[in-house]
Amino acid sequence: MSAIIIQDEVVHYEALGRGRPLLFLHSWIGSWRYWIPTMQAASISFRAYALDLWGFGDTADNPPNYTLENQVDLLNSFLDNMGIGKVALIGHGLGAIIAALFTQKYSQYVDRVLAIGLPFHSSLINSRFGTTTPEELASFILSNTSNSDQAREDTSKIDPLAINQSLETIKKINLQKLSHQILRPCLFVNGENDIAIKSPPAQISKTLPRHLHQISLEGTGHFPMLDKPNKFNRLMNDFLSLEPEQSPCQLTLKEEWKRRVR
Repeated sequence: MSAIIIQDEVVHYEALGRGRPLLFLHSWIGSWRYWIPTMQAASISFRAYALDLWGFGDTADNPPNYTLENQVDLLNSFLDNMGIGKVALIGHGLGAIIAALFTQKYSQYVDRVLAIGLPFHSSLINSRFGTTTPEELASFILSNTSNSDQAREDTSKIDPLAINQSLETIKKINLQKLSHQILRPCLFVNGENDIAIKSPPAQISKTLPRHLHQISLEGTGHFPMLDKPNKFNRLMNDFLSLEPEQSPCQLTLKEEWKRRVR
């Protein structure tokens, strides 16, 4: 287990591979652990990190740290402590919101963002969040997800307050406005059958500027990286391979990519 000390508290992370830095941020259910297969795929070309946020996995439980602002500060402190100057971020659910907020505040440190299951409005988050235990929430969200053991394994380590406090903070944020304020190339990915986070309305997706793009993956739920790992990994690698001046909109125009993900 790898860990550093931030604010006199233990912060857990893991890392694989060599190359440009890439950081994975987990959702409300699970921990760094369910990223392992995706990290292995990315580690061929990248130094892939996965971080446990405050109140999750093996990072310390400390309720004052559970606000989104403090989770963003955790990410900033982690990058500073690890000597990572610029990074690509892959965030999922809660992690997608933190990645977006971090990019809004510290865009100079972000290369690009892959945001999975980012709610464009708080009303798109299933009402079971904040009203059931993490174990019950995991059973509900992962009921139709294959290869879900790694997402379930650390559920007992989640402090329910970490979920609830993040949800309270989210209510105060204009998530649609936030998504438009990301100044780095960003690909929004939603699972077509996600019962945790509803896909954004079509009219919202159509208003995104050229450096932002949204894709819905067929046959996947809240964990597309577990439901369709080969499809997700190909999409991830294609996005990470884009040149800085290339728009993620091109991902749906490339016939080679279309053939591979059908």
